[in-house]
Amino acid sequence: MTNSWYDFIFTPAGGFIVVFIGALFLFGEVLVKGRYVFGFIGLAAMVLYFSAHIQEGVAMWMGITFLIGMVLLILDGNFIGDGTVGGVGLLLMVVSLALPSPTIIYGVFVVAAFIIGAVCALLFPKFFPRRDMWSKLMLKDTLSSESGYNSLNESYRSLVGKEGVAATDFRPTGTIKIDEVIYSGVSEGRWIKKGAKLVVREVSGTRILVEPIESEEEEDISF
Repeated sequence: MTNSWYDFIFTPAGGFIVVFIGALFLFGEVLVKGRYVFGFIGLAAMVLYFSAHIQEGVAMWMGITFLIGMVLLILDGNFIGDGTVGGVGLLLMVVSLALPSPTIIYGVFVVAAFIIGAVCALLFPKFFPRRDMWSKLMLKDTLSSESGYNSLNESYRSLVGKEGVAATDFRPTGTIKIDEVIYSGVSEGRWIKKGAKLVVREVSGTRILVEPIESEEEEDISF
């Protein structure tokens, strides 16, 4: 490495630029189909950064720690998908970048560059094809949410016509116990006393409309 490059990387601005480019293209490679071009550029920038500090006597394991963090991030995206392992990987990457810093200001610059580069990489899917693993994860989450929502709606719709007991007063909202399960409900302008027998007349989403079975157990509310 030439002295000019060496001097440049050891300035806060130089460290910022090199780490920013590295983070931008490494995360870009993870997010989109870059045919490994983005990955090569990002890896080259990070190698340049760590090689400069290794020459200053900083242990090589910082660079290895960065690679381990990157591997954990990719493993999370491909196989795990809950974000925990990926979060650990990101933390390792940040620590590995910050510790070799010659000054606190330099460390702040390179950490900021890493975060800004990672955030800017989120723009890549707007211009390049997204990797299949992220599309599959997004589709899986969408299907799971829709499945859960539809399942909840089905269970609530099955309550229509069922009878229960007011677990609290309805003023006009309250709770009803049906088959030992407590549900929130509304009586639409009626004050119904606790313990009154109720029937579910209508369900809209998770909104349950109830009516009293015995008229003597209720009284109207004037609004």
